[in-house]
Amino acid sequence: MNDNTLTSSDDPRVEVLQAVYDRVVSYEESATPEVIRAELDKAIDEAGIEVSEETRQALATHIDDRGGREDVATLL
Repeated sequence: MNDNTLTSSDDPRVEVLQAVYDRVVSYEESATPEVIRAELDKAIDEAGIEVSEETRQALATHIDDRGGREDVATLL
């Protein structure tokens, strides 16, 4: 998993990223953007997948702006 660009919902890492996103969004809806990003980065690292900075920021922004369940494949 050296290529950290996620471009397809067929990529098995998207399923792992979805679980990470769901975990963070479930308890971070009222957190500051900095806390959301830190928790997202921590969860991604614990999941053992490589995710680009652009994707990390898009997910963190989405959680901060809207929260709630989202299919991460639509955010890639």
